[in-house]
Amino acid sequence: MDVTVTPLPGLGTQQDFTTRSGHRIGVITYRDGRFELIVSDHEDPDKVAASVALTTAETSTLANLLGAPQLVAQLNEQQSEVAGITTWQLSVAQGSPYAGRTLGDTEMRTRTSVSIVAVVRDGTAHPSPRPDFQFAAGDLVVVVGTAKGLRAASEILEKG
Repeated sequence: MDVTVTPLPGLGTQQDFTTRSGHRIGVITYRDGRFELIVSDHEDPDKVAASVALTTAETSTLANLLGAPQLVAQLNEQQSEVAGITTWQLSVAQGSPYAGRTLGDTEMRTRTSVSIVAVVRDGTAHPSPRPDFQFAAGDLVVVVGTAKGLRAASEILEKG
């Protein structure tokens, strides 16, 4: 898929792509840090048919909604032939005792036999994070293990 990047002098940049149906969908990133999701008019791709202003947090949430399920689906497909192994995505909530702490601090594998295979932050996947990877509130942690281990992992990220 081709993404077009267009400088908007004095404003920022526009990045967009054309869908199979012919719509152009994109994001305007303003110099002041604002974001705007845009959809072009089907008849005139240079005319904006709809736009939604997004905060940084909303942009991050949208990116996670679009990116994390694809990663989890790929992992589920790869694990589907291994009996007893499941892939989950767990959120690092604002009040999590591990927000701001490292993966190593969780001792996740030792305590649960679960592996953290990726962390999705702001729409970007960080595969195979190292023990020094620092979690942030809002991260989606992709874990693989048994159902029992996954429940324990969820409890750890939630309560410590």
